This record gives sequence, C-alpha cells and structure tokens, in this order.
Amino acid sequence: MIPRLWTYFIRRALANIAEQRFIHLISAGTITISFFLFGAFVLLVVNLNTWLLEWGQSLSMSVYLEEDIGEKRKTEIREALKGIPDAELRGFVSKEKAMEALREAFGAQAALLEGFKKNPLPASFELVFKETDFQTLAPETIKKELEGLPGVVEVQYSEQWIERFEGILYMIQAGGFIIGGLLCLAVLFITTNTIKLTIYARREELEIYKLVGATDRFVKTPFLIEGAIEGVLGGTVALAGLYGVYGLVSMKPLYASGFPILKLVFLPPGIALGLIVLSLILGLIAGLIAVGRFFN
Repeated sequence: MIPRLWTYFIRRALANIAEQRFIHLISAGTITISFFLFGAFVLLVVNLNTWLLEWGQSLSMSVYLEEDIGEKRKTEIREALKGIPDAELRGFVSKEKAMEALREAFGAQAALLEGFKKNPLPASFELVFKETDFQTLAPETIKKELEGLPGVVEVQYSEQWIERFEGILYMIQAGGFIIGGLLCLAVLFITTNTIKLTIYARREELEIYKLVGATDRFVKTPFLIEGAIEGVLGGTVALAGLYGVYGLVSMKPLYASGFPILKLVFLPPGIALGLIVLSLILGLIAGLIAVGRFFN
C-alpha cells in the first residue's frame, strides 16, 4: 500500500510541475543560477586552499638581481646560494625568460605588455627548500643575508605570499558565506511562491479532497515532493554547468615562476553531494512553508 501511495504522490507532483511548467521553469532556472554562483565561490575557495597547501609543502625563494649585473658577480651569487644548507638551486631566470612567462600568464591580454619600451622585470635565481622544518629554517634571516650580497636587489619567499593569500582567502570565505546565505534565502522565497501559485491554482480540488476525508499528509506530500524535485533539479543543473566552466578554464594550466604549477581542481565528491543535498533541503523547506501557510 505504501509504495503505491508514494507512486501516486510522485506522479501527482510531476503532473503539477507539467501543468505549471512555465512557472516551475522560471523557478528552477533561478535556483540553478543561485547555486551556480554559490558553487563558484565554493570552487574558488577549494582551489585557493589547494594552492596554499601545495605552496606549504616547500619553501621557494626568488633572489632578484641588479640591472646589467656582470657575469663575475652573478657567479659569486650562484656559489653563495649553493652553499645554503637544505637549499636546491632550481635555476636562473633571465629578464627575457621572466617577460616570456609573464606574457604566457597574460594570455590573450599579452598585448598590454607591448607598451613597455624596456623590459622592467629583473633577472633572478630560484631556490627551493624541501622537506625542511620551516620554523628552524628562519627564512627571514636567510632573506636579509642574501639581500646583503652585492648585486642582489631583493629576495622574496613563498611564505610571504602565503600570508597575503591567507588573508584574501579568509575574506573570500566570509563573503562566500554571506552571499551563499542570501542566495539560499532567495531560493526559499522563489520556490515557496512557486509552490503557493500551484496550490492556489488547485485550491478547489484540494478543498474537495478535504471534504471527502483526505488527510493533511495526503494533500501536502505531493507539494513537498514538488519542492524537492525543483531543488534537486536546480542544484544538479548548476553543478553540471559549473563542471563545464571548470573544464574550459582548466584546459590551460596556470603557473608562476618559482612556484609549483597551479592546477585547478573541481569540487570534491563530498562537497558536490553536499550542494545537491542542500538544494534538496531548501526545496523541502520551501514546500513546508508554502503548504503550511495555505492550510493555516
């Protein structure tokens, strides 16, 4: 009896959606857009976290050299860098190579660099410290010592960038929670009103159901299923669209000189499933609010 009853509820919910398909299409589209934006924020945070974890596995240093430095001075600096404990000299990046990397990073906007009459980028040596206790390494001390070498203009290390990006990450996370909350409220409002329109369109039929003895559960359940279907449909389409955009963007790898290659990752299965479950819950809550107001 119960399976047959649930079959009726699902068929009734699908029939309601088919009868009011234009309204439901607008509602599902709004849910899709809302979850796409929310998912984009989550994807950004996931990739920033992955990026920071990759950076945290090794300490990188860029030793920038003076303009037109001589080969003798360059050799002296190279030998000094090779003498640093636990350090691996990854290589030398010339001014031309640095500009070439910048052009590749700019991609289609590389034409903006044509305005420079002279290459403003300095040459540099790239150092990497692997499998080292960074607390005992004292990168700030090494930085000051290297900056004291003749011919060295500046030294930057990855931990400095990590600290800056961590601050940006916290801001993005806070903004994501706020925007996500607002988008969830928008989904609730739109889905609730869509189901209310469906209920009012069938109010005479529902009154007849009540008159012949139908229980509140019998009348309400199809509308709850209706809300759940809308939520899951919107969340699933949003996730598929987000994966499509990710596929296009991740076709070209991102990288920065002296740092690990930045590979974009998609949402982990747990987070992706969580978004679908969230869309389902919001759809059910919207259905409960809509039928609750009608029966009150």
